[in-house]
Amino acid sequence: MRKLAYLAALPLAAALVACQSVPRAPIQTVDDLDLQRFMGDWYVIANIPTFLETSAHNAVETYELTPEGHVATTFTFRDGGFDGPLKTYRPTGFVSEHDNAVWGMQFLWPIKAEYLVLYVDDSYQRTIIGRSKRDYLWLMARKPQLSDAEYAEMIAAAADAGYDVSRIRQVPQRWPAT
Repeated sequence: MRKLAYLAALPLAAALVACQSVPRAPIQTVDDLDLQRFMGDWYVIANIPTFLETSAHNAVETYELTPEGHVATTFTFRDGGFDGPLKTYRPTGFVSEHDNAVWGMQFLWPIKAEYLVLYVDDSYQRTIIGRSKRDYLWLMARKPQLSDAEYAEMIAAAADAGYDVSRIRQVPQRWPAT
């Protein structure tokens, strides 16, 4: 009878083992991030959004290095449409003393959310920000629109970092011509 119980449990045990997630490789950040070059305005081109950003339009993240070595951040967007109310958040980025590409982004004391610079192109015109959990992601650029090739390159980089790119949503950007 015991042998029969073991045999009956084998398919269940095999199913449980098969359902366990395969551990992912650790997420890689960029080498030698130049914080001074990284500062300034970044348009959010696409993301795996947080609950705050699900209806964001014209989203822009601005970074400014403080004398203490922190990153004063201003995140603005129009909520629900291009004419929607302007939302502004001002978190502080705390740069790791071991790696400039690893920050703790603090919206509310004492909580610091992981903020990792995963990619920046050589000219510091495009970047990808993510987290080890691969739950949120931001593709950003110095201009509000990217070419199809630039966008595809960023999506490929996100996929290479282990993100489910089917979850990435473009953020509507529409700005007056200058």
